[in-house]
Amino acid sequence: MELIINVFSLVGSLALFLYGMKTMSEGLEKFAGDRLRSILAAMTKNRVMGVLTGIFITALIQSSSATTVMVVSFVNAGLMTLTQSIGVIMGANIGTTVTAWIISAVGFKVNIAAFAIPLLAIGMPLMFSGKGNRKSIGEFIFGFSFLFMGLSFLQEAATTMNIGDMVAAMLSHVPQDSFLTIILFVIVGALVTMIVQASAATMAITLMLFGMNIPGFGLEEAAALAMGQNIGTTITALMASLTANTQARRAALAHMLFNVFGVVAFLIVFYPACNAVSWFVENVMGGGNDLFKLSAFHTAFNIINTLLLIGFVKQIEKLVCRMLPMKAQDEDYRLRYISGGLLSTAELSIMEAQKEVHHFGERCRRMFGFVSELMQTHDEVEFNKLFSRIGKYENITDRMEMEIAAYLNKVSEGRLSDASKAQIQKMLRQITELESIGDSVYNLGRTLNRHRQHCREAFTPEQTQHMQTMLHLVDGALAEMMNHIALPPARTGIIKSINIEHEINNYRKQLRNQNLHDVNAGLYSYQLGVFYVDFISECEYLADYVINVVQAGRGLNNDDEDMAYNGKG
Repeated sequence: MELIINVFSLVGSLALFLYGMKTMSEGLEKFAGDRLRSILAAMTKNRVMGVLTGIFITALIQSSSATTVMVVSFVNAGLMTLTQSIGVIMGANIGTTVTAWIISAVGFKVNIAAFAIPLLAIGMPLMFSGKGNRKSIGEFIFGFSFLFMGLSFLQEAATTMNIGDMVAAMLSHVPQDSFLTIILFVIVGALVTMIVQASAATMAITLMLFGMNIPGFGLEEAAALAMGQNIGTTITALMASLTANTQARRAALAHMLFNVFGVVAFLIVFYPACNAVSWFVENVMGGGNDLFKLSAFHTAFNIINTLLLIGFVKQIEKLVCRMLPMKAQDEDYRLRYISGGLLSTAELSIMEAQKEVHHFGERCRRMFGFVSELMQTHDEVEFNKLFSRIGKYENITDRMEMEIAAYLNKVSEGRLSDASKAQIQKMLRQITELESIGDSVYNLGRTLNRHRQHCREAFTPEQTQHMQTMLHLVDGALAEMMNHIALPPARTGIIKSINIEHEINNYRKQLRNQNLHDVNAGLYSYQLGVFYVDFISECEYLADYVINVVQAGRGLNNDDEDMAYNGKG
C-alpha cells in the first residue's frame, strides 16, 4: 500500500511540475501576445535575428515546445516563411537551456517551495483582477509556484522511494564504459520526452538523478539523456503540424532534422566533449556543483549545433522541401491557414483567422472570374463543366463560412482584449457577407445557364457589352474589398469603395430603364429582357455584399454608408 502511495506521489509531483510550467508559459504568452507578434514580425528578417528571437521567446515562456508550436502555427498561417522559422527553432533550442540553469542553481539547494506558497498569496488577487494583463501575471506567479513546488515534491518522493538505489540496480545490468550504453540512454531520453511531452520535465528528472551521485550514472549518461530529450521534444511540433499545411509540416520536420543531426554530430566527439565541459566548469567557472556540468553540456550542445548549421539554413530548407513536396491545392480543400489542431493563444490565433478571411475573399473573387468565362463559352460540354465548377465553389464557400465561424467561436472562448473581441465580431460579419457573395456569383451562373436552356434568343451585342462592363465594375469593387481585408482599417479609406458601389447602382438603373425602352421598341423579346435584367440586378446585389464586407472591416453598420461617403468614415 505504501508503495502505491509513493508511486502516485511521484506521478502527482511530476504532474504538478508540468501543470506549473504550462500555466506559467500560458500566462506569459497571454501577457505578451501582441508583443510576441511584433517581435516575431520584426526580428526574423535574417537568420541571426531569427536565432536571437527564438532564444528570447523561449527563455521568456520557458518552453521550447511552446515556441516551436507557435512557429509552426505562424508558418501554417503564412505569417512566417520556412527560412525564418528554421532560425527561430534553432534559437528555441538554446533558450530552453535556461530552465536547466535555474534548476541547477536553486532547484535542489534552496527550499524554494517554502516561499512558493506565499507567492500564491500575491498571485491570487491578480487572478481575480478585472484586467487581462493582471490576470496573466497572476497565472505566471501561480505557474512559477506550482513548478517549483512540484520539483520539490518530486525530489521528496524520489528520496522516499529510494529511486537512486532502484536506478543503480538497473544500471548494474548495463555494460559500463560502453558506447552502446550511451546510445541506449539517448534513445531512453527521446522516448521519455515523447511520452511526457516536455523536455523541461525530463531535464529536471535527469538533473535530480545526476545530483544523487548514483553509481553508473555519471555525466556521460546524464548528457546522453539530455541529447535524447532534444530529439523527443520534436514530437510536439510534429503532432501539431499533422493537421497543418505542407509548409508547417516542413518547419516541424526541419526541427526534427536539426536536433537529430546535432545528436549524431556530438556522438562522434562525445567523450572529448564531456571532458571539455568538465574542464570548463572546474577551471573557468570555478567549480560549483556538479549539476552545472550537465547544464553546461546541454547549453554547449545546443549552441555548437546552432553555430554548425546556421550557415546551412537554405540547404535545410531545400532538403525538407524535397522530403515533403508541395501538393497541388485541391479545390475541395477548404481552410488553408487555420485548423482545429492548431490553436495557439487566443490573441495569436486572430492573425491566423484574418489570413483565412483574406483567403476566403480571394476564393470568392476567383469564383466571380468564372462568370466572365461562362459568358464567353459556347461549347455545351465546356459550359456545363464550368457551371458545375461554380456550383462546387459555392458549396465550398458555405463550408468555409461555417468552419471559420467555428474557429472564431473557439478563439473567443479565451481571454481577449476588447480590441480582439471587436476584431472577431468584424470577421464574423465579413465571412457572412463573403458567403453571400458566393451565393450571388452562383446566381449569376444560374441565370446564364437558364438563359441557355430556356431562351433561344442570344444576348444582343449591346447587352453583352453592358453585362461585361457591369462585371468589370464589380471586379473592381472586389479588388478594392481585398485591399481592405489585407490592410488595417487605419491605412485604408472607404470612399473609393463607396464610389464604385454608387457607380454600380447608377449603372443598374440606367440599364433597367434602357431595357424597358428596348423591349417596347421591339429590339428583343421580353423573355430575353428578363434574363438580362436578372443578371444586371444580381451584379448590383453582389456589389452590396462587397460594400458590406468593407464596412464590417471598419466596424461600420450598413446604415453608415452616407456618413462614410461624406468623408466622415
